[in-house]
Amino acid sequence: MDAPDSPDPSDSSGSPDSPDSSESRESWESRDSQDGLLAEQLLRLTRRLHRIQRRQLEPIDITPAQFRLLRTVASYDAAPRMADLARRLDVVPRAVTTLVDALEASGRVRRAPDPESRRVVRIEITDEGRATLRSLRSARRAAAEEILAPLTADQREVFGELLSALVDGMPERHC
Repeated sequence: MDAPDSPDPSDSSGSPDSPDSSESRESWESRDSQDGLLAEQLLRLTRRLHRIQRRQLEPIDITPAQFRLLRTVASYDAAPRMADLARRLDVVPRAVTTLVDALEASGRVRRAPDPESRRVVRIEITDEGRATLRSLRSARRAAAEEILAPLTADQREVFGELLSALVDGMPERHC
């Protein structure tokens, strides 16, 4: 039997981890505030990166969505079907059709019949598409350099590790 002045283990009202304690509540509110600030900073950074990337892509005359599709087409060993692209990009097939139309009009991809099925259309990257990808990779590096310029090499390494931890903790996407 516990001594009368011993705390009851089932009574958490005096515990610093208790939701009822003012110290704990302040700690949670502080953590919540910090998380909110981090989320806001990530959103601002993402918006800034998108603005910089759009500025870099403008002279190449391609949208970020078209760049993503072009990069995805190039990632396949064999020319993918539209349905493969829609699934990989996690979009509806109609969205892929619109993007392929624009990339085909600019000469960066071409539709090709599947040799095994007349009903299937494959999307092939052209030489112009490969050249565009090389330019886009340079633009992407320039955008990243602009964003990361304030960081030292050591800070970039730590930032990369932190981003990897966040990305690895997310459900996998095939983009």
